[in-house]
Amino acid sequence: MAKRTIYYSDPVNDDFAENNIKTVILPPDYRYFPKTAIRRGVAFFLYHFIATPLVTVMQEIVYAEKIVGRKKLKGYRKDGFYLYGNHTRAMGDAYTPALLAFPKKAYIVAGADAFSIKGIRRIVEDLGGIALPLTKKGYKNFFTAMRRHDFLGHIIALYPEAHIWPHYTGIRPFGAESFHYPAESGKPVFTFTVTWQKRKILPGSRTVVYVDGPFLPDMNLPLCERKEALRNAAYEAMTVRSRNSNYEKYDYVYLPKDVTK
Repeated sequence: MAKRTIYYSDPVNDDFAENNIKTVILPPDYRYFPKTAIRRGVAFFLYHFIATPLVTVMQEIVYAEKIVGRKKLKGYRKDGFYLYGNHTRAMGDAYTPALLAFPKKAYIVAGADAFSIKGIRRIVEDLGGIALPLTKKGYKNFFTAMRRHDFLGHIIALYPEAHIWPHYTGIRPFGAESFHYPAESGKPVFTFTVTWQKRKILPGSRTVVYVDGPFLPDMNLPLCERKEALRNAAYEAMTVRSRNSNYEKYDYVYLPKDVTK
């Protein structure tokens, strides 16, 4: 079967998630943490006793996922750390951090779309979603929440590429902005790179995830240099690991904007 060709003109801002979700702008005073003990209890039960077992099964059935290097995280879970991964799946990318964080909970920074579907916002929150604001006013509350997650020793996952490119086998350009949090607090950074590889028996592909790190911020450097150094270390590790992909479902072809007009 011929591969589908996907044309892009902006590797930083183009998005191919195709979720058709009408994005809702969250209020500046959006609450990032459950207010009541009952809500916290429900979130704990939902995450650990329902979601985690389902995620484990789903990753095995859908992606036959294998994680290489998970032992590198041992000894760091207690105090928390940051995970940075490439963004090539809609649902699978929401699941892998949970497997890496286990037995702790993974908190994932996600775009507003994930919180815009009527009726499931609370579930996304209970499962560890951290809503990325769309307005400048919302960032003050967001930064406060991120610092609290860090202080509490949580495991926080981010996708610095920001946009989903399904089954993409390279690493797209990304800046140092999302590395502000570990650079500020001194927490370790790990990368997890999803690669697409041929199945040995069945047709199609499976995912093999490579964990690298820890990458530690040099607290003797200015904050801006710390962020850039962490970004460079993460980008290099992910780029090297991405070369293990040996299956391409789509052809991604660059097409300049002036051609697409």
